[in-house]
Amino acid sequence: MTTSTSSAVHTSHPAFIPSQQFAANTQQLLVDLTDLHLQGKQAHWNVVGKNFRDLHLQLDEIVDSARDFTDELAERMRALYITPDARSATVAEDTSLAPFPATEVDTATTVDLIVAALYTVAKTARDIHDAVDAEDPTTADLLHEIITRLEQLAWMVDAENRVANQSRPAQLNV
Repeated sequence: MTTSTSSAVHTSHPAFIPSQQFAANTQQLLVDLTDLHLQGKQAHWNVVGKNFRDLHLQLDEIVDSARDFTDELAERMRALYITPDARSATVAEDTSLAPFPATEVDTATTVDLIVAALYTVAKTARDIHDAVDAEDPTTADLLHEIITRLEQLAWMVDAENRVANQSRPAQLNV
């Protein structure tokens, strides 16, 4: 049996070629989504205290959303001939998220930390939105989905630490 290899060069002609800034913007969001997934699992494994079980389950929901969005964004990047990089060293170096503790964390503190992480990633998506939309409205549609879901999750988790008509959401440093 012989194996033949083609000497022809494959050349594709995509309808849209993103700029370097577009690639950098989507890469930053990929990094932040990846770190959100990792921080969510860290919190999931180490949260303790009142309302543990509900928060434990909410964290899985956050992790699943972050993981799904990471995959969708990375595949969108590949469809546009951008090489995504979510290696651990890249994520550690480039993330916009504050570090999550390596110890057990009380439920109330976990809520505040995860809400801050969710809003940080949503802010990244909002910060890059207009530039992405100017080049590719299709990718901006994905950003809309990400922002909508992350802000919904942040609201739901943040409600854990609120008292009706007596407290406001904490000011977050994002």
